[in-house]
Amino acid sequence: MTQHDKQVVVDITIAAPLETVWAALRDPAQIANWFGWDAPGLAEEIKFIFIDGAEANEARHVVQFGEWEGASDAIELTAEGNATRLRLVRAGGAPIDWTGVYEDISQGWVNFFQQLRLALEQHPGEQRRTIYLSGPGKAGIGEPSATLGLGEAANLAQGNAYAARLAPGDTASGTVWYQTHFQTALTVEQWGDGLLVVTDMGVSPKRPHGGGSVLLTTYGLDDAAFGALERRWQDWWAARYPQPAA
Repeated sequence: MTQHDKQVVVDITIAAPLETVWAALRDPAQIANWFGWDAPGLAEEIKFIFIDGAEANEARHVVQFGEWEGASDAIELTAEGNATRLRLVRAGGAPIDWTGVYEDISQGWVNFFQQLRLALEQHPGEQRRTIYLSGPGKAGIGEPSATLGLGEAANLAQGNAYAARLAPGDTASGTVWYQTHFQTALTVEQWGDGLLVVTDMGVSPKRPHGGGSVLLTTYGLDDAAFGALERRWQDWWAARYPQPAA
């Protein structure tokens, strides 16, 4: 593969009309409900990436992002009956390593567009709340998917039902939403049909003992339930995957 070949980063079908998906890609308030996670700088990041740093062709339903490190990404939408096919296509750049070294941007797009699919298919018009945790593992801890106790759920095909008792103390059940070499995503009925995305990032100079991240997406939890969930997961995570010192 040359530096100028196009690569498909994401190719999914969303059970929503094309115009609905297009609006979710252009309205900052809707973007905030599937891109990234709850953080003080999210609104500014969305403006930088999707408004200031992108050109939208509404007639063709294409969002073209600016170039970075010799590569540029574009979102392409096409109607598939009453559904919409979404592709993120990269022009230029090095070949994507889907099974070796973890790379934030490509894996991030996979995660976020699957969050978009969840929002439009199962929670139209609803607001999510999220918890994001990441860090390198301590020696002897292992990767998050195993340490959390996903068990057989990590090996099931997309769409299969699962039930698990997660290490922070949560009973979880639902279906396998998607999987990649690095990520396992499970819907969680107990979080308002939310989503748990567990990422095993593997060993690197920054993670000599491995490590990764979790993104918990919740719907409809009251403040008390959400706060308890957040404290429970933060405490469990910090003891095993602490943030590196600044």
